[in-house]
Amino acid sequence: MRQPAHGGNLAWAAALAGCPPDAILDFSASISPLGPPNSAIAAIKSQIGNIKHYPDPNYSELRLALSHFHQVPSEWILPGNGSAELLTLVGRELAQLAATILITPAFGDYYRTLAAYNTKVLECPLSLVTGHTLPEGEALRSLVIDKGQRTKDKGLLLNNPHNPTGKLFSRESILPYLEQFALVVVDEAFMDFVPPNEEQSLIPVVQEYPNLVVLRSLTKFYSLPGLRLGYAIAHPDCLAKWQLWRDPWPVNTLAVAAAIAALQDTEFQQQTWAWLPPARNQLFQGLAKIPGLQPQASAANFLLIESQESTSHLQQQLLKYHQILIRDCLSFKELGDRFFRVAVRSQSDNQRLLTALKES
Repeated sequence: MRQPAHGGNLAWAAALAGCPPDAILDFSASISPLGPPNSAIAAIKSQIGNIKHYPDPNYSELRLALSHFHQVPSEWILPGNGSAELLTLVGRELAQLAATILITPAFGDYYRTLAAYNTKVLECPLSLVTGHTLPEGEALRSLVIDKGQRTKDKGLLLNNPHNPTGKLFSRESILPYLEQFALVVVDEAFMDFVPPNEEQSLIPVVQEYPNLVVLRSLTKFYSLPGLRLGYAIAHPDCLAKWQLWRDPWPVNTLAVAAAIAALQDTEFQQQTWAWLPPARNQLFQGLAKIPGLQPQASAANFLLIESQESTSHLQQQLLKYHQILIRDCLSFKELGDRFFRVAVRSQSDNQRLLTALKES
């Protein structure tokens, strides 16, 4: 079976480990271990009888829930079949510009969508110095603007918090680019994991910039990747055009119900923000004590670790002898076989991983 480019491929991992898929402890996909919320499951069950009907093509109820959640008019919101579908629409939009500047290392699906429309890509590498924490987003300073190149005819695509490093850029560090580029797309798939008093989302300023697109995902924070649900927040004219480009009914009825319930589940949200910092710190400190491993500080629910040994070999050893799956970074060409990424899970799961790494 071909090695996957994404995390979370339990069929591939189970075949290598020689065990059932449900026996794999998955650290490769950065999904919250706390979900799905009970409220979302109950909402799904309540809507089973409605799967005999087509969904509302305008997704009015879902857009209204998102509107209340983000305090943005509903016409500025477009639900999608996961952020992957929305990235495809973004790629078509960016292809109309002279080029797109991509902050690297970059999520592999960015290359997929840009290549699908033959978009010219200009790569801007982010510092990968281990332990270099950038709470105010200093990493973005001089990445693009200081290079002195023309940007008014180009697009900029980045994610915040950054995947795979986990760095959090400040809102203020991104705002100057909105004046410099024809289109700025900020993928905030992991922003939900940052507590409200620390988050740096650009959603509060989206109505001030018609050239800004913010992408969000409900699958990671609420542990609903199987339902495929994301959304874009951007100018209504842009979203109306995208609506004409895509197939009807991209989001199914059960996903809509789960999303509306999850957005209203403040107890689950508070539980997640209380769980993550100590669990992440436990994992970070444990990894830092293992010889040959250097974890990077992260604002998200995953950690990037530099290894002195081959991470492909380490991945196979962990699967064969411990039924644990980590995410290799071979799909990030700047990282290669000396980095791997792990999700933050429960403290007992984290400890199981640490014990296995010490033995590998």
